[in-house]
Amino acid sequence: MTRPPIKRPDHSTWGDWGPDDQLGRLNLIGPEQVLKGVKEVREGKTFCLSLPLDLPGGTLISPVRHPPKMKPVIRNGTEYYNYCWCQVNPDLKEVAADDSVTLYTQYSTQWDSLAHRGALFDPEGSGEEVPCYYNGVRAEAALGLDGDGHVKAHRLGVEHMAVHGVQGRGVLVDFHRIYGNKRHKVGYDDLMRALDDQKVVVEPGDIFCFWTGLDRLILDMKGEPEPWIKHACAVLDGRDERLLEWIETSGVAAIGSDSIAVEAAGEPLPDDHGGHALPLHDRCLFRLGVHLGELWHLADLAVWLSEHDRSRFLLTAPPLRLPGAVGSPVTPIATV
Repeated sequence: MTRPPIKRPDHSTWGDWGPDDQLGRLNLIGPEQVLKGVKEVREGKTFCLSLPLDLPGGTLISPVRHPPKMKPVIRNGTEYYNYCWCQVNPDLKEVAADDSVTLYTQYSTQWDSLAHRGALFDPEGSGEEVPCYYNGVRAEAALGLDGDGHVKAHRLGVEHMAVHGVQGRGVLVDFHRIYGNKRHKVGYDDLMRALDDQKVVVEPGDIFCFWTGLDRLILDMKGEPEPWIKHACAVLDGRDERLLEWIETSGVAAIGSDSIAVEAAGEPLPDDHGGHALPLHDRCLFRLGVHLGELWHLADLAVWLSEHDRSRFLLTAPPLRLPGAVGSPVTPIATV
């Protein structure tokens, strides 16, 4: 495989799929991996893995992300909503509606693109660290912001996920079965015990999912989340180096969870934090090219899999084909 003419950071896949790669470890999902997912379909039963996109509700979980706002399209000078076409032509009997939406792409069930989180790094070995993203793409080349406030990812946007297609074998680990709604930072040893106890096998190219129970809490709160929800349920311990190494060596193509950020977020930084508030995001998005899915609704699927002594399923989870977006709402579908 070719390497880009740049320095690559430790624990990265930069250059493994060429200097212009924009997919990261989704490259591991090809026809063979899709067929592995299809082989898990035995019942033809489907599960919607998305929360309603107006949840969690409010701005408690993220003060900069807001719920969707829907408005009617204006047509012929009036709201095109329960619009009677007889206003235009008395002989017409149609009634119609059309709407628009202001949507924060990472408010609810979502994918992070590889342009969502970068780092200061010296990709050219010049001794100067510069802002860049996966595969050494300079920040100014990746993202554009014009004078009118319009933005676009010129590279690494979420549309590349959509075109490639996010469909393959999903594998789920049930942390709620172990920890309930208690906050627990899942480290490498915890994960290995869970995989062993639940007889879960994760292979290269799988989409690794874990359920914590946070999705149920969000649904129960009906759009009015309480502050303690930000510190409920299990999360991956992004500061456990062995856990990060497992993500690297396991070959997982992507990670999806019902948690807020996959890893523990919004906590005080330890003295040895090494410059990264979210080290798992750094390892996955910046270094490995592993996309992260957050706030998924996995409860019903997890319960069904447990009742049927299964952990694998066909997962279909493409983002919106929205050119230049750094994240996207998603309605994943699991088929068992």
